[in-house]
Amino acid sequence: MTEQDPSTQTITDTDDQSQTLNADQPTARPKVKTPYILPNVTIGPMVAEGKCIVKHEGLVIFVEGAVPGDQADIRIYKQKKSFAEGALFELLSASPERVQPHCEHFGVCGGCKWQHMSYHAQLTAKQQQVIDALERIGNLSNLPTISPILGAPSTTYYRNKLEFSASNKKWLTKDEVEHRKAAKAEALANAEVGDAPLTWPEDQVLGFHAPGVFDKVLDINHCHHMPDPANAIRLAIKQYALDHHWAFGDLRKHTGLLRSVMLRSTNLGQWMVVVQFYYQDDTAIDGLFGLLKAQFPMLTSIQYVINNKHNDTIYDLEVVCWDGLPYIIEEMEGLQFRIGAKSFFQTNSAQALALYQITRKMAGLTGKEVVYDLYTGTGTIAQFVAKQARKVIGIESVEMAVEDARVNAAHNGLDNCTFFAGDMRHVFTDAFVATHGQPDVVITDPPRAGMHADVVAVLARLKPKVIVYVSCNPATQARDLALLQDLYTVTDVQPVDMFPHTIHVENVVRLVLK
Repeated sequence: MTEQDPSTQTITDTDDQSQTLNADQPTARPKVKTPYILPNVTIGPMVAEGKCIVKHEGLVIFVEGAVPGDQADIRIYKQKKSFAEGALFELLSASPERVQPHCEHFGVCGGCKWQHMSYHAQLTAKQQQVIDALERIGNLSNLPTISPILGAPSTTYYRNKLEFSASNKKWLTKDEVEHRKAAKAEALANAEVGDAPLTWPEDQVLGFHAPGVFDKVLDINHCHHMPDPANAIRLAIKQYALDHHWAFGDLRKHTGLLRSVMLRSTNLGQWMVVVQFYYQDDTAIDGLFGLLKAQFPMLTSIQYVINNKHNDTIYDLEVVCWDGLPYIIEEMEGLQFRIGAKSFFQTNSAQALALYQITRKMAGLTGKEVVYDLYTGTGTIAQFVAKQARKVIGIESVEMAVEDARVNAAHNGLDNCTFFAGDMRHVFTDAFVATHGQPDVVITDPPRAGMHADVVAVLARLKPKVIVYVSCNPATQARDLALLQDLYTVTDVQPVDMFPHTIHVENVVRLVLK
């Protein structure tokens, strides 16, 4: 897509009635038609959703693609009475915090939107995101000094899980669009009667969904998220499929053979590949997996799923183990965790260890406490604190995750961990606590939506001595903390960067009963 000529974009439509307002009334903001260019502005700090802020003549503008300190022309594409949204149109002078992105797909792939900003600036923005959430959204009083954010030791190749989609519809970059236009024009000019139409075999792609488009996929050459041999495995799968003329998935018609590829790895060097197919084709499956087994001996688990549903979720489907074990093993402080195709596990192992250590330290356990671990997932945190607790009770809504938690606890020789499956607000009740014991410490690690109000209400009635709240969304965390601030004092706040080059930040808060 090409930008419009700036000279055609600045269109102001002034309402004549605004000129007759009384002198003591505020002047009405002129109505404008978007898009238009706002020239030569200084970009302000990073705020919500990874956008920078600019204040111009009383208007607050949220700007994509900019770095604090940039001097730039901005393309305004949406404007309301009190705010506008825009994107960097032309960089006039770069901020000292602007850096060269390391990925060839930056700007098209939506996965790492902050690659153009120094890691120092990223951490500064995430620290401020936590502060703003607690102070402005939660309106929390008497907050302690918020600890400096814990940065990641590695900012590339830090993930242990990636999922790629196969598609017969490729998301085209601007250069690719222009190339195809030229090729099509040349083909039409030289065409003769009976010639086949011009086709593009490279439209069979394996990569990430383009931002905001569900049926088109950006073909990925090299992804900097996951260490070797992740890229080599993905490219080998794609090449085999092309060489054998497989039909890549049509995400609108739900047809084709190859649907998606998931890769997982652990710090013990074990690797898993899970391929989704639209239908069973034993010859195709055996051929591909035979190649992968021979070429990548580190693959300790090769699995597949037949999925002809209208979504990619596999939690309600059978996973077939073609070779190896149906799981791989992650190790932390001597504890081992089996990770299956459907298991949840933190995707940054190094930072997950740091996060769990922070959580355990904030819990302040002496070996005498009853601990409840809400939203326990596969019971990782529960098992991480079990040796310092008298009893740990984990609650999780996903039955398969609870099964993993039970297996892992038994494998780790932890007989003081008990896990329950069910909707949190229906399981974590006064009756449940009466049966299983009053918690001294509650650790809660909810999804991005935060805790349900009923769960917060139960915590308020139980009044455990300490609550450790681990959150991947400081905004909903702040909302929940506000509901507890009459009963609890926030004593510690520790942000943790789990996902460098993204807008996401984890935050751990310790609350002590007043």
